[in-house]
Amino acid sequence: MMTLSASPAAEALVSLANEGGQHDSLNAYAIGGGALAGLLLLLWITTRLNRDR
Repeated sequence: MMTLSASPAAEALVSLANEGGQHDSLNAYAIGGGALAGLLLLLWITTRLNRDR
């Protein structure tokens, strides 16, 4: 009977994901807040440009 095993590349990716791979300088809340602010700015610009509808 054959056993199922992951390829070496998949095993390397899983081990890299388990290590975290994040820099200590990156703050998830700051990145999320910046992305939210950027999206809200784009939404505001879009609504200002579409006043004729």
